[in-house]
Amino acid sequence: MGHTTIQAPIPSGFGPHTTAREALGNRNLEGIVAIVTGGYSGIGLETSRVLAEAGATVIVPARTPDKAKAAVAGIPRLELETLDLMDPDSIDNFADRFLAAGRPLDILINSAGIMAAPLMRDARGYESQFATNHLGHFQLTARLWPALLQAKSARVVAVSSRGHRLGGVDLDDPNFDRRTYDKWKAYGQSKSANVLFAVELDKRGSAQGVRAFAAHPGLVMTDLSRHLSEEETGRPKQINDEQEKPAPDPEADQFKTVEQGAATSVWCATSDQLDGMGGVYCEDVDISEAVPADSEKGTGVRPWAIDPDIAQRLWELSEKLVGVKFTI
Repeated sequence: MGHTTIQAPIPSGFGPHTTAREALGNRNLEGIVAIVTGGYSGIGLETSRVLAEAGATVIVPARTPDKAKAAVAGIPRLELETLDLMDPDSIDNFADRFLAAGRPLDILINSAGIMAAPLMRDARGYESQFATNHLGHFQLTARLWPALLQAKSARVVAVSSRGHRLGGVDLDDPNFDRRTYDKWKAYGQSKSANVLFAVELDKRGSAQGVRAFAAHPGLVMTDLSRHLSEEETGRPKQINDEQEKPAPDPEADQFKTVEQGAATSVWCATSDQLDGMGGVYCEDVDISEAVPADSEKGTGVRPWAIDPDIAQRLWELSEKLVGVKFTI
């Protein structure tokens, strides 16, 4: 266990048009317990539905469960719970309730997220995109660790984005206390943090049967875009570092359906093609290729998101910021 998985396509035989159901195949998930944050809207909702319809018990934590009720109506074996990723006490309370039930946790998909939000801070003063997309999920995973170990063979999926190419994590000023706030830099940082989290979690957990993956869903129009202007959403190339440069890879700029967007997360969480692997960034239902920092490709993972040294330093910083240590 614990050997390094190469950051390169397997290849899986799947692709950008594969749906979550196709990625799952005819796998039976009866007896499997999954938690999907953000599992009541967009890609998360489709992820929850596909897992539940295949037999898994799916717990979906929501800030406002009443609101989420209508969205998940009719999905079998789905349980709504309360959780606010911006509120550390809420994360602890959710984890305590889950652990008290004594269930193992086979699959944790950290799918909730915000994108390009104006500058907001959580109760601790942490920048909202870093706090929600990374730190909240870091704390949640740390607190659920006993249940992941109990599963004997668990997978954690950090839903990232190709937005990670907008920049790495500034370990000296992750919360924009000193540098000028830029909503896209902050988004890129939080998505790079997601990948680095999967890298380090896999390194630490693989010997105990917990493997971790980072997944880029693809470009999907969901509620995630709620902070963007019409001009921004009308241009998928907004995520290009320099907007005036046409994307050299038109295929990478194709919008996906929600069914296609959920495919990579579901594949990372369930596929036996990934048995014995982990710590890699995946997209289009395969392990992604590693590309150089100056790559103009729409696809591929950038070096700052998979650097093991940065991953370890971010981990230690995150433990300090959330005040929770992983008991690995």
